[in-house]
Amino acid sequence: MVTAMKRLLLLALALSSLASLRAADPAKAAPASDEVAVIKTTDGTMVAEFWRDAAPATVANFIKLAKAGFYDGTAFHRIIAGFMIQGGDPLTKDPSKEDLWGTGGPGYSIKAEFNAHKHVRGVLSMARSSDPDSAGSQFFLMLGPTPQLDGQYTAFGQLIKGDDVLEKIGATPVTASSSGEPSKPTKCVEIKSIKIVPRGSIK
Repeated sequence: MVTAMKRLLLLALALSSLASLRAADPAKAAPASDEVAVIKTTDGTMVAEFWRDAAPATVANFIKLAKAGFYDGTAFHRIIAGFMIQGGDPLTKDPSKEDLWGTGGPGYSIKAEFNAHKHVRGVLSMARSSDPDSAGSQFFLMLGPTPQLDGQYTAFGQLIKGDDVLEKIGATPVTASSSGEPSKPTKCVEIKSIKIVPRGSIK
């Protein structure tokens, strides 16, 4: 009986030590709530934090796509001054598919997670069609307050660095898109990469 108790005690101590080593491992990935998105574009770099508590599935989907390199080489294909800049469509990697820009995605959609966050400047939100549950990969960054979007689109983060870059992209000259909307940039504003990094690594 005593021997069995000693064995259990030794096992508990070993497990405790292993857990401590893992917790202290600096190579261990930071939890999503402590991660931010570094959005590198041809016009500069922006950094966004996530609202995991308000839109956990949306944040997880964005992080998954970013880590897979899904957004690298795409472009902000829709820019409306004073309103928003939109990107995340994989079809924007192919100029020959310009008429289809704005219709692409990852091949699946996610459920809406509408919440109390307001759509004000710098807010990161998911683009969608008329179906509330049709968001996939496309997102937009707000250039100004647009209350009619509140509770209708899934806001899931906000810029913490790079407002000057947002301003520069938002001021890109545009022409009419295939739908006639004056929102097609006259130059390519490429998303070179979106990297997910620990918040503490941002200077």
